[in-house]
This record gives sequence, structure tokens and C-alpha cells, in this order.
Amino acid sequence: MRQGNPILLAAGGTGGHLFPAEALARELIARGLRPALVTDGRGAAFPPALGAVETFRVRAGGVASGGTVRRIKGILDIAFGTLQARALVKRLSPRAVVGFGGYASVPAVYAAARIGIPTMIHEQNAVLGRANRFLAPRARRIATSFDTVAHIAPADRAKVHRTGNPVRPEIAALAGHAYAVPAVDGPCHLLVTGGSQGASIFGRIVPPAVALLAPALRARLRIVQQCRAEDLERVETAYRALGVSAVLRSFFDDMPLRLAWTHLALCRAGASTVAELSAVGVPAILVPYPHATDDHQTANAKALDAAGGVWILPEQSFTPERLAAELAAKLDQPVMLGTAALCLRAAGRPNAAQALADEVVALLRDHASPREAAA
Repeated sequence: MRQGNPILLAAGGTGGHLFPAEALARELIARGLRPALVTDGRGAAFPPALGAVETFRVRAGGVASGGTVRRIKGILDIAFGTLQARALVKRLSPRAVVGFGGYASVPAVYAAARIGIPTMIHEQNAVLGRANRFLAPRARRIATSFDTVAHIAPADRAKVHRTGNPVRPEIAALAGHAYAVPAVDGPCHLLVTGGSQGASIFGRIVPPAVALLAPALRARLRIVQQCRAEDLERVETAYRALGVSAVLRSFFDDMPLRLAWTHLALCRAGASTVAELSAVGVPAILVPYPHATDDHQTANAKALDAAGGVWILPEQSFTPERLAAELAAKLDQPVMLGTAALCLRAAGRPNAAQALADEVVALLRDHASPREAAA
């Protein structure tokens, strides 16, 4: 296929939406296609790693939460953004538009569908997001990260193709990395990461849970933990008092290396997190963020639990005593951890970016003009 007009990728301005869009952009460029990105003002904090990707911004606002004034403002922002997106779509004349969720994806996908440009959406979670729920009837294809996704209407199910959720190339490269089952009396490598919605509670719960472990198990622990900057000193002091080996950071820029090293992870159940765990095959105790929209983190966790690779610990039960019991039960059974790693990897889709690009190519072919099809 010739490069020609762009494939427009529309994504909300958060990492969960932009990172999969960026992964697809890389793959499209490798195939000689020309991606362009449209996002909202927040997207400035997550610029594509590829300088060749043109980026455009439109107004957008949420309408699923907040008071009446906030919702009205969100509706007005989306309406104005749709006008911006319609002008942009007419000017760029994209061959297709792919939406990745978030309200910033609505204007471009909706505007394109209205004028007959082929559209596709990608859902990262096991629950169809509010923006994608609105766009699904207008999309020609729906790419999903899970086999089962809630809130897809029966009329739209024939359009569904599971691609998985793209992960960073450095993570995908670990798909062939064999899980190292911990020795019965050897070190146990525990990775604790929660992002902005987990690091604080993990910093409060994990150290006292470790204190409750049997001394022999505690001596075997090697902890890598993400903490909020304001919690680093307190958590470090707690581990030092217990004589536990711990590496603490507010952010890890070498997460692929950390995942390859991990025997057991303790984390939230966001879309990117569960995709990376399953791509690498890292068993995990998942504590879903209970206030996520439509409780989608619990749905993500249940999908991995069904595969046999994780254990779910609801936040309302997330106490030092309960966590200590869970850690002891898992770390004292290395064979079980090895089995969980195999199950999780079998459910993973490390080649999701390629599968997603295949769907884009299929979309282009399905709706190519006779002249384009013959080219």
C-alpha cells in the first residue's frame, strides 16, 4: 500500500489511550503508512516518541461524572471539538480514523463516520468505555483487548476482533523470556507498583504486611516498590527497621528489566498493567481501583483470574493481615507461581500492535475504491 493520505489516530490525552495509539503508529510507519494523531490538550504531556507523527489537538470534555455545570461544559467542549475535528478531517482527508477511547476520540471518529470515512475503535479494558460505547454503532470494526467485553451491543458483536492491547516494544521483547521459578529457600522478588491510584495505599499497607510474615520468608524478600515522593522516606525507614532489602522509587524507567526479574507482582488492574503482566507472564496479586469508571479494573482482573494467572484482592479487604496471608500462600508455593506464569503468558498478546495494524489494513481493503484496490 502507498503512504498516501494519513491514518488518523484519535485518543484521549492519558497514557492508557495514547500508548496503544503510539504503538499502532510505529507499526503503521513500519508498513509504509502515514499515521497522524488527534488528542486533547492533556495529550501535550504524552507526545508520541516518533517525531514524524503529526499531532493535532481538539477540545473535549467528560460527561460521565461531576455536577450539572461540569457536564454541560463537557457537552459544549465535545460539540466544539466536533466542529474542529470535522474541519480537520476534511482538510486531511484521512483514509481511515481509529479511536482509542477517551472523550477526545469522539469528535474525530464521529466526524469521520458522518462523512463516510471508514472508522475503527480499540478498547483497552474488559468494559467498553463511555466514549467507545457512543462510537461503537458508528465504527466499521471494533478491536478489543479481551475475548469478552461488557456493554458491546448485540448488533455490534459481528464487528469485534480481539487484537489485544499493545505494549511497549521493550515489554513485547520479553515474551520469550522464561519465568524463573523461585527456589524453595532462595530470594523472592516482589514488585509493587500502583501508579497515581495505587502507590499511596500500597505504601501504607505493604510494610506492615511484610512485618507480619514469618522471619524466614521476610529474609528472602527482595522488594522493588513504587512510592509517592512524599512517602519514600517513611516506607524506606519501615523496611530498614525490618531488615528487608528494598529498592524504592517514585518512578521506574527500567520497568521491562524489573518485570523480567519479578516472581510476584502486587499492583492495580489498569489496562496497560494487565497487558504487560500477561505479555511477560508475571503472576500477580491485583488490587483493582474501586473508583475506576464502570469498575473496569475489576473486570480486567477477573479476565486474568479466569486465565489462571492472578489473584484478586479487593481494596475493601486490602489489610496488612490479609495481604500477609496472601503473600505467604503464594511465595511459599513456587510451583504454583510457575503454573500461573504459564497460564498468564498463554493469555497474553505480545503481538497486539501487529494485530491491530492488520485490522487497519483490513479496514482499508474492505472500503477501498476500485482504483485503490487495483493499485
